[in-house]
Amino acid sequence: MKYPVLLDYDVSATDWDGPCELVQCKRALHPTVLGDAKYSLNPYGGCEHGCIYCFAPGHTHTDISLWRVVRVKTNIVERLSKELDFTEGQIALGTVTDPYQAAEGRFRLSRMCLEVLQRKGRGVFIITKSDLVTRDADILKDMDATVAITVTNPDDRICRMTEPGAPTTRERLKAAKTLVDEGVDTIAFIAPVLSSLEGREEELLQMIADSGIRTVFVDQFKPRGVTMDRMDRMGITSSEKAERCIHEVGRSMGFKMLPPRHFR
Repeated sequence: MKYPVLLDYDVSATDWDGPCELVQCKRALHPTVLGDAKYSLNPYGGCEHGCIYCFAPGHTHTDISLWRVVRVKTNIVERLSKELDFTEGQIALGTVTDPYQAAEGRFRLSRMCLEVLQRKGRGVFIITKSDLVTRDADILKDMDATVAITVTNPDDRICRMTEPGAPTTRERLKAAKTLVDEGVDTIAFIAPVLSSLEGREEELLQMIADSGIRTVFVDQFKPRGVTMDRMDRMGITSSEKAERCIHEVGRSMGFKMLPPRHFR
């Protein structure tokens, strides 16, 4: 298989060497009901973040012990270019795995997909926990793009326990501020809402406000199978109390609070 690394590319690749597998995909786009998006696009399979609440292994029928091995879809840019001519509507990038996990620094599939979308005049909705997304601000500010930055807790210690491979909340919101300053439409996902957030809801919302974000989406934790077992062992559950508090405080702070159905 050919590595999708272009030596004359204008954005330098990193020397990331985490566990990965080079694969070919049969399709790049899949129907979705996420907000206004019509199709989902996931340049990678598996995810390095290792979030304890992740639904994706069960959704994709993947052994959870293998989920942190990144499957690099080496032909996805070519497939996307062909499939876009037969579809319409917005594309959601990163619905199952993070399109800006560390492997993206080396393989740059998400950036190359964005270039295709921009060239064909298609809108994109990106979901990520990574500050690497700021690398592509030059493309995002010149296309119909919304970036949703996922945050779950203001405490870095808790984040390292629940999202061990992801950048901290502070790093993510620093990236959000960069995007906002660049004129990129940026929103915050507080998702999922966990019991570990109780008592710190206003602190997290203030951090979001400081980034310049003015739109917030809140989503509940929906435990499934192995995910529930992991959460039980850590004593972390969903929290309707925290969810109610976020909505109340968020509205009082002037945030636009999007209902869950907006992104389902």
